[in-house]
Amino acid sequence: MEQYRKNLSTLETDLKAINKQYNTFGFIRFLVFTVFCILGYYYYVQQNNLFVFGLLGLVILFIILIKKHDKIAFKRALINEKVNINKAEIAYLNQEKIPFENGAFFSNPSHPYTFDLDIFGQNSLYQHLNRTSTFVGKNNLAEKLSTNLSSIQIIENQNAVKELTDKMTWRHHILALGNIKKDTPEKYAKLIAWSKMAPSSISKIVVFLSYLSPLSLLVSLALFKILNLPFLLNIASYIFIFNIGLVLNHLKQIKKEIADSDQVHDILMQYSLILKAIEEESFENTKLNALKQKLSTNQLLASTQIQKLSVLVSNINSIGNVLGAAIMNGFFLFHLHNLSRIYNWKKVSGQLIEEWMGIIGEFEALNSIANFSFNNPEFVFPSLNNDLKIEFGAMGHPLIFKEKRICSDVSLVNQKFIILTGSNMSGKSTFLRSLGMNMVLSGIGAPVCALQANVHALPLFISMRMSDSLSDGESFFFAEVKRLKMIMDQLEKCVSFVLLDEILRGTNSDDKRNGTIEVIKKLISKKAIGAIATHDLEVCATTLLFPDYLVNKCFEVEIENDELVFDYKLRDGICKNKSASFLMKKMEIIG
Repeated sequence: MEQYRKNLSTLETDLKAINKQYNTFGFIRFLVFTVFCILGYYYYVQQNNLFVFGLLGLVILFIILIKKHDKIAFKRALINEKVNINKAEIAYLNQEKIPFENGAFFSNPSHPYTFDLDIFGQNSLYQHLNRTSTFVGKNNLAEKLSTNLSSIQIIENQNAVKELTDKMTWRHHILALGNIKKDTPEKYAKLIAWSKMAPSSISKIVVFLSYLSPLSLLVSLALFKILNLPFLLNIASYIFIFNIGLVLNHLKQIKKEIADSDQVHDILMQYSLILKAIEEESFENTKLNALKQKLSTNQLLASTQIQKLSVLVSNINSIGNVLGAAIMNGFFLFHLHNLSRIYNWKKVSGQLIEEWMGIIGEFEALNSIANFSFNNPEFVFPSLNNDLKIEFGAMGHPLIFKEKRICSDVSLVNQKFIILTGSNMSGKSTFLRSLGMNMVLSGIGAPVCALQANVHALPLFISMRMSDSLSDGESFFFAEVKRLKMIMDQLEKCVSFVLLDEILRGTNSDDKRNGTIEVIKKLISKKAIGAIATHDLEVCATTLLFPDYLVNKCFEVEIENDELVFDYKLRDGICKNKSASFLMKKMEIIG
């Protein structure tokens, strides 16, 4: 928090200075324009050619001021975004709000664990992690949270995140560059589709004419000015008309490029600046350097290539300005040259765009995890094993701030599966979510909410949040049975980590009890690791049959001064106290 406040103080000072500079240059531009108008008036009145030189000088000065002003405007926008970034982090750590996109777009109820664990959506793990600005970054982070990585990939991510954690200024710079203009899935999809389209070509004769014709026109005009021969002006006019006709003959090709690129040109410069920031940064980590090296192909830097494409796309889209296009094409075949350059660009770099965008996405996702690590310095990076051991020391829910967080030790080493009991509101579901989310964090190379952790990265399968599906005509019970079937089918393939919360709620108590016991037996036979929460205490007797595999854990509730008191601490054994009858009596629902 303190570092964000220091950053904010420095940035707000910088913003005041740049605002002053911005306003000063704006005023100077206005003065130059005013003087230009005055000189123009005196030239019109006096017809003195000396004023022409003054007017030309003012035009040049005005163009220089515009470019300078634009640079200052961009710098101002960048600093302003960095101010907003630090304000957002302060608001987040003060628990005022979570001002980050929640990834609801990626929610998938049929996914093995993301829907049940609230990985996406409001107040989700994704929302707490997300510090991405581009769509490819958001998508990469979502993929990480939805995919099982190998132990090697996890360790690579851990090491990369550790280095990026200390690069706050650089991380904020990347995020600010992306935030200046908002990226969208549509723009990204349009760019990738455009890059994969096979480039057309312009005939060699047309290419030859595209240089010869403008040169001939300029020579004709120069000779006319020198020799004052009228037929030379006629020749120049014919060439001018010929040039426009040549462009019109390729108008279909030009429009095709416009149709495929008009939604992406404004975002290309943003991509190029992010790529340049990656190219210029020094890294020690192997993975980060490997990603960086992919941005340099055949001595061509990705940032330079994307910047060139941005200019070309902007140029070719200017054909919509009819008067300007007529003049530029009549004299220089401007759009024909740009069309040819776009074709050549696509031949050289078109197939690399998706890879370059993927590298942006990877850095943004890793930066998000690094930001999570920076904000939670007490969290630890888990060590990994291949021995089917899962241990967390003082594990808590990663999305609950430490002032309110209750932590518990969890060991799935000797006994592999927990039968969890406890009354409603005692903390069973929160514990299961804590365990599940920390397994997800372990699996992406992030630090976990624990003082110590040793994890075997296993596929996750969760059944905690089932609902009736009216669109599919499915009942709650059938949806849950389908989920259990999916879990059992997965366990046929490999050992997995399984969390179940009060299964088979859509049937009678005897059927539910017997079904739950049989499910537990099947999980044991398939060597599943994890936990199941239940209200049925008779299910806990199953541990007597499998003492080497099952262990009973519980959350208790106490009644003090006629009030329910929950301490949310995980205990050994079976829950003894009951809260439902007491609560209903207290609320006068029953006598």
